[in-house]
Amino acid sequence: MRWARLVMLALALSAASLGAQAERIKDLASVQGVRVNQLIGYGLVVGLDGSGDQTTQTPFTVQSIINMLGNMGVTLPPGTSLQLKNVAAVMVTANLPPFARPGQRIDVTVSSMGNAKSLRGGTLLMTPLKGADGGVYAIAQGNVFVGGIGAQAAGSSVQVNHLSVGRIAAGATVERAVPTPLGEGEYVFLEMNATDFGTTQRVVDAINRALGSGTARADDGRRIRVTAPLDPDERVAFLGRIENLEVQPVQTAAKVIVNGRTGSVVMNQAVTIDTVAVAHGNLSVTVSSEPAVSQPAPLSQGQTVVTERAQIDVRQEGGALMTVKGASLAEVVKALNAIGANPQDLIAILQAMKAAGALRAELEII
Repeated sequence: MRWARLVMLALALSAASLGAQAERIKDLASVQGVRVNQLIGYGLVVGLDGSGDQTTQTPFTVQSIINMLGNMGVTLPPGTSLQLKNVAAVMVTANLPPFARPGQRIDVTVSSMGNAKSLRGGTLLMTPLKGADGGVYAIAQGNVFVGGIGAQAAGSSVQVNHLSVGRIAAGATVERAVPTPLGEGEYVFLEMNATDFGTTQRVVDAINRALGSGTARADDGRRIRVTAPLDPDERVAFLGRIENLEVQPVQTAAKVIVNGRTGSVVMNQAVTIDTVAVAHGNLSVTVSSEPAVSQPAPLSQGQTVVTERAQIDVRQEGGALMTVKGASLAEVVKALNAIGANPQDLIAILQAMKAAGALRAELEII
């Protein structure tokens, strides 16, 4: 049934691809220089219900508390031992969007870096967020929201979702803007999301048809040079018009993506398989053990010994030699389903097909 659902999904994707509409340039490319900037900071989350760091194992949490109290004018007696269970050391990360101005609010993610059991119900204290240059660009503070829940008692525990990572919506205030230039002089540069000479040329043609011959020129398979107005207001309107132009992209290269950790296999609509014969058989190894008690004879002064008796069973199911071929994504999925392989086996079969030259696609393992 699982593979049958995959066949139906592949057919739906194929049908959707046949009626695919042109895409906007804003979905195919971005303006050079208009980008987000990553921010990071170290802070403390307080107010936890006994689920914070175990300070004996995370000395940096204790040191952070002492430094914070010292900055606030509180001096602890020498040799003071802090045993706090409601504090956790965290790393705070955020993305500074382009054109962000001081006073703008952005979301932050709070992640435990110690051994805290949960950040649920905690409050992040004021944390400076720095960029790659070491400058402070935002200040974060607020109540942490954790989208999970957990409980434990008498040696039993239950947990739903992750409890050591939370989020604060609009939890940081931008303190410093990052200059975002829109091009150099009279030119604005568009960067394609993927290097494709055919699609890049179609974008250039679409811009020249809409805004006049010579407006756009391709520097290479990824970057497009566009002549834009010098006035900032006119330039913004000009880029807005370009982003909404529609272009029919060139069909993407055939590619199969394999995730070896999860066993996921994803392939695009351009994948085809030449005629090839495949034999597939399942190999299973079963190891079972049961305790065996050795009882000594009466008055022998021996000891009762418990041993393990193991049994190993190896089975290999026969696999018939089958012909596999497919000229479309639906046919490829149908042919692979006919083999009866599970996802892990399918990865090995695809690799063998690629080695045999029958898989007409790039095989990428992530």
